[in-house]
Amino acid sequence: MSFTSVFRFLAYIMVFIAMILLIPAVIAVCNGEYRALGAFALTIALILAFSLAVIVMTRKHKDMSIGTKESMLIVTLTWVLMTFFGALPLYFSHSMGSFAQCYFEIMSGFTTTGATAMPDIEIIEQSIIFWRGMTNWLGGMGVVVLFVAVLPIFGFKGNALVGAESVGPTKSKLTPTIRRTAMSLWGIYIGISLVQVVLLMLGGLNWYHAFTVMFGTMGAAGFAPMNVSIGAYNSPYIEWVCIIFMFLAGANFSLYFFILKGQVKKMAKDGEFRVYAWLVVIFSLLIALQLFARGIYTGFGDALREAAFHVVSMMTTTGFSATDYNVWPLFSQMILFITLFIGGCAGSAGGGPKVVRIALGAKMGLNAIRRRIHPNIIQPLTLGEDQYDNEAAQGIGGFLACYMMTFFIGCGIIALCDQDFITTVTSVILCLGNIGIGLGGIGINFTFAVYPDWALWVFSFLMLVGRLELFTVYALFTKSFWKR
Repeated sequence: MSFTSVFRFLAYIMVFIAMILLIPAVIAVCNGEYRALGAFALTIALILAFSLAVIVMTRKHKDMSIGTKESMLIVTLTWVLMTFFGALPLYFSHSMGSFAQCYFEIMSGFTTTGATAMPDIEIIEQSIIFWRGMTNWLGGMGVVVLFVAVLPIFGFKGNALVGAESVGPTKSKLTPTIRRTAMSLWGIYIGISLVQVVLLMLGGLNWYHAFTVMFGTMGAAGFAPMNVSIGAYNSPYIEWVCIIFMFLAGANFSLYFFILKGQVKKMAKDGEFRVYAWLVVIFSLLIALQLFARGIYTGFGDALREAAFHVVSMMTTTGFSATDYNVWPLFSQMILFITLFIGGCAGSAGGGPKVVRIALGAKMGLNAIRRRIHPNIIQPLTLGEDQYDNEAAQGIGGFLACYMMTFFIGCGIIALCDQDFITTVTSVILCLGNIGIGLGGIGINFTFAVYPDWALWVFSFLMLVGRLELFTVYALFTKSFWKR
């Protein structure tokens, strides 16, 4: 393994993060937020000092090729290190009580979880909240994927990097080169993001609220600039805009690439997208019918809007809220709870196990039942027009087993904090699944500041392994990874 290449890459990507930090620093200048400006300036100086030292020490290293092991180590350390530096503006500006809270907040941002440890968001400087929201947006498509687009400038060859950071089992190149694929995905991501900003501003939001809401929506993350999330705007129009763009962010961005190429039928024929769309429609209608029948909403349109908003929000792991769904009937809450274990599509901004894994896992179960009845039957594993081999099936089964094992161990550790059962369980699943909000005590008014610092470090680890799909991080803890 080439540790020199690893550290040299980390140095360059941290310079990249320092450049991005200039944006909230400029906002701090415009708003006269000098305490925040000092925090950003100090953070940028520390990043540049670290990066320059590493670059100087590795200047004689010429081979910049990156293999599979280097990619796993680079991606994991990139997320750990950029979260560390990204948390410094919050810590230096005294926006939060401890560094553990600051680290948790930014890890929640970059991993697109959206869980917060801030007791009161609205009293924090706008530039800090803007940076906090930007981490959602950057993490949605992947910081390393973005950096891959400019790798040749720095002399790197990093085709394996995208696979180490990507989400879901169906990632593939859309163009002949990984670099062009990364540029295409980010181009689509930026384009859809700007459309949402325009629509939000047409709905009456100023640029600050429009961008920060967009960051949380397109990143499928859920950080909002208001304490009570999207419900603070009290606008059906804003809610529908968020529903549409949360849904778009939860779909595979490769499909938008094909649409731009004129291949619209690919989305309609995509098996995972069809399952995703049908689950959203069915779950939304079931909740809306109960809410309307129980008289919680007098109009079916209002019931459908609120049902669709929270189904899409939780299933895409965005974590926005528009009302207090904890007062809904148990059946509706149970449907929302089920969505916590699904997630968005592979290749989307959403977290969770992914629709494709859940759908294929269900098919594997049905195939097993059929083989009990007909032992000699040949049942290919398919979803839509895609067929999956035994290796893919083993990977899906292994992921789901590892995911549930991580969930149960996390619940056991967090249970030491003596919260109630529902709060403990949903705290773990929302961090592991990068969701942000849950049920019980993890509602719209919940803050993770009630947990001790040691628990926040555990939650930060759960968010990291959840965002990097377990194997990239867990591979680092095996003996074979470090053997030549």
